[in-house]
Amino acid sequence: MDETVKKEEATEEEVTKEEPVQEENSPVEEEKKQETKEKKSIFSNKNKEIEALKEENAKLVEQVAVLKNEYARAYADTENTRKRLTKEYEQLSKYSIQKFALSVLPVLDDCERALAQETSDEAYRKGFEMVYNKLKAALAAEGVEEVEAENVPFDGNWHQAIMAEHVDGVEPGMVIQVFQKGYKLKDRILRAAMVKVSE
Repeated sequence: MDETVKKEEATEEEVTKEEPVQEENSPVEEEKKQETKEKKSIFSNKNKEIEALKEENAKLVEQVAVLKNEYARAYADTENTRKRLTKEYEQLSKYSIQKFALSVLPVLDDCERALAQETSDEAYRKGFEMVYNKLKAALAAEGVEEVEAENVPFDGNWHQAIMAEHVDGVEPGMVIQVFQKGYKLKDRILRAAMVKVSE
């Protein structure tokens, strides 16, 4: 009997000494493990995609900033060009008659000299005076006006002093005689008046 007990005890020891038997995973557990691996893989891929998209977005934001800057410069250049061209056009329109007016001024001078001469033919004189007045009126309609000169203070912008003379009773710097009339076109000088100034 003792031997039987010893054999049983020995068998129990052997059983306990044996390595535990690993149970094989059931198909359900294998499937769950596979799903978990797939999910991790999907999340890993999604994270990579998100990082790539963030980088691409940053580059696009930078490109947009550069393009906005270029657009602003191009717009400013266009506006400046438009304003400059508009101003040039206005200047050309405003002073378009300048060249013609300069060429006509000597004709006005000649008309004035002719009218200053005495003549016995009053009809001829009257006709010549009408032509002169019409020419002056046509120029005035385009903005050509005579510069005020006699008995006014000398102004270097509108007058050209060719002589100076001391005159009693006249304060210095006054125009005392006009040798040739001056003309302006709107606000621009066409020809300065040639004058004598008091000292």
